Amino acid sequence: MTAREALDVAAAELADAGCASPRVDAEWLLADALGVSRSELHADGTRALTAEVAGAFRRAVARRRAREPLAYILGEWGFRRLELHVDSRVLIPRPETEALVERCLALIAGIEEPQVLDIGVGSGAIALSIADEHPGARIVATDPSTDALAVAEENRARVGLDGRVEFVQGELFAGLTGPFDLVVSNPPYVDAADLDALDREVRLFEPREALVATGVTEAIAAGAHDVLVPGGALALEVADSMAAEIAAALDESGYEEVTITRDLAGRERIVDGRTRR
Repeated sequence: MTAREALDVAAAELADAGCASPRVDAEWLLADALGVSRSELHADGTRALTAEVAGAFRRAVARRRAREPLAYILGEWGFRRLELHVDSRVLIPRPETEALVERCLALIAGIEEPQVLDIGVGSGAIALSIADEHPGARIVATDPSTDALAVAEENRARVGLDGRVEFVQGELFAGLTGPFDLVVSNPPYVDAADLDALDREVRLFEPREALVATGVTEAIAAGAHDVLVPGGALALEVADSMAAEIAAALDESGYEEVTITRDLAGRERIVDGRTRR
């Protein structure tokens, strides 16, 4: 069977399974099985697949047909300038979180060596990207999950960053006192009652503890007051239906310059504010 024929069969199977982008998914999976890029795959669609490659591709397609996320099957995912390892121990980094990092970089742009706290590090996407894109930044990142921290540590080893990112196991502020110039978090914010409405890829495969919780955003906003420098910034990723409510809560709790930022899809997903100077 040629690469093109295998792609046609796999794309049809993934479409039947309800995958949103069956052809693209099939291309990623076959390119991975072949050890080539997608552009190289397109350059020679007539190549014959070896039995080893065909078997690996079939197994990968079966996993995707069961709606396992593409990122978990591939084992890595691009986030801003980084290629991060991801698996079912952590959430898959998403475009809206790239927008959160962009906003964080703007908030600390005028500080030569900003001290940053990332609450809920997961794969390390936020912490590592900030350190990668602001050469003076030093980041402490916390997470209660030893599994998530193991993934983040693997990604830190991939990226390097000269020891500027420290991981601490613990809930929320984990006893840290700062002071920090920025506190950032993409906390769990899905209500348990809404879990069944999520896509199967999210609901069945991504870690529930990183998705579902109530009150965490509010707890972070309250606790950040104690660890931020005067005029320090808090930046949060929130559900798009909650941005206005969270912004109002920040304003009421004493934050100033409260701002809502839209993600690349135009949804209100980032809320930030500053403590009083």
